[in-house]
Amino acid sequence: MFRESLVQNLKDDGYEVTDFGAGQPALDYLRAGHAADLVVLDWRMPGMTGIQLLRAIREHEIEVPVIFLTVLGDQIYEEAALHHGAVDFVEKSRSLSILKKRIELSVKRADAAPAGEGPSGDADAIDTIGHLELNRETSRAYWKGAEVPLTLNEFRIVDLLAGRPGRDVRYRELYDQVHGAGFIAGSGEEGYRGNVRTLIKRIRQKFRALDETFEAIENYPGFGYRWRDDKARQ
Repeated sequence: MFRESLVQNLKDDGYEVTDFGAGQPALDYLRAGHAADLVVLDWRMPGMTGIQLLRAIREHEIEVPVIFLTVLGDQIYEEAALHHGAVDFVEKSRSLSILKKRIELSVKRADAAPAGEGPSGDADAIDTIGHLELNRETSRAYWKGAEVPLTLNEFRIVDLLAGRPGRDVRYRELYDQVHGAGFIAGSGEEGYRGNVRTLIKRIRQKFRALDETFEAIENYPGFGYRWRDDKARQ
């Protein structure tokens, strides 16, 4: 009933919606080549769980953005979803207007992200900060010449931090870079901090998989993070 109600509300807002009552039919639909601008997943579904479906989507190299919509509000579920490439995590207790806004933002971001391969592109869209190269035209990052497999949200975080080397960036600003201004994740007014820490942890892991000496992202406890300004240290 919840799914049917949400589908109807989204259709009333002008979205084209295809819905499934289980994970396997949804995966079959995507594997058959049907296009989608966004997937909204529940965690608990018949047969295949939402996180299993997300893993399967990524294993089949289907790069559609995914939002989780679930009653499971514990941080461990949110971290797992983000770790496997979800772009957002929304509790079902949130109002319909909040959910629709998150869907709208995720679709707009996906539409705004151009496709492309490699570090080539418009020179004005490429920025080099020390060993880091950012191609904003293709939303790709390179560290010492090797591509870092960042998601679009992770790229936005790196772009924000590296664009202000040596300057501290607040948790709130980093969170807003991904989710848009005004949203709060988790419990309490500072709930977004755990969300940002999870993103930063995953970003560091991806850089360190290429370079175990990577230490460019520094924490300012209680405030946020900064991209280390190596020039200032010389």
